[in-house]
Amino acid sequence: MSLLKDMRHAYILGAFCLVFGLLLAATKKVTANDIDARALEDRMASLEQVLPHALHDNDPLKDTLAISRKDGKTVTVFRARQAGKITGVAFQIEGSGYAGPIRLMIGMHTDGSIIGVRVLAHKETPGLGDRIDVKKSDWILKFSGLSLDKPNEAHWKVKKDGGDFDQFAGATITPRGVVKAVHEGLQFFAENRAAILGGAQ
Repeated sequence: MSLLKDMRHAYILGAFCLVFGLLLAATKKVTANDIDARALEDRMASLEQVLPHALHDNDPLKDTLAISRKDGKTVTVFRARQAGKITGVAFQIEGSGYAGPIRLMIGMHTDGSIIGVRVLAHKETPGLGDRIDVKKSDWILKFSGLSLDKPNEAHWKVKKDGGDFDQFAGATITPRGVVKAVHEGLQFFAENRAAILGGAQ
């Protein structure tokens, strides 16, 4: 009797797990398109901020190039074109903040100067480190127009470290991580310029 009771409980539990699994699979299938659409919208919005529409007549989301970094990671480069000529590029960079990774998007002119930098995701402290977000302050806008030699390499640091970039009171680690990430992004472009631009000058 006890064995039959145990078997009945096992069947009930198994049936419950099966039904729950099927519901999860169905829900995932139904919402997958919505999730993909939202991710695409977010990416388009981020690109538009660093690759303004005035710079291109193509779809940078579809004009991409995958480049391997020295550490083995792959970077997807989005290319803006007008009449077939590359006018700018954008790609994701990552810095280390106080509370974890900071993901950013950097847009660049073909001459290696920065169009713009925007934060995609971070977990920095509200009221302190979150000032890297353009919605909180204009700090991130100060990268526009800069390049590898403007300022020179020794000045690609926050002022506390002898560089040109403002830090935040009580949150030096956050801007330090962003400045380092942007500088590394400029170096990545310089090292891979020929491949990124495909011979375009």
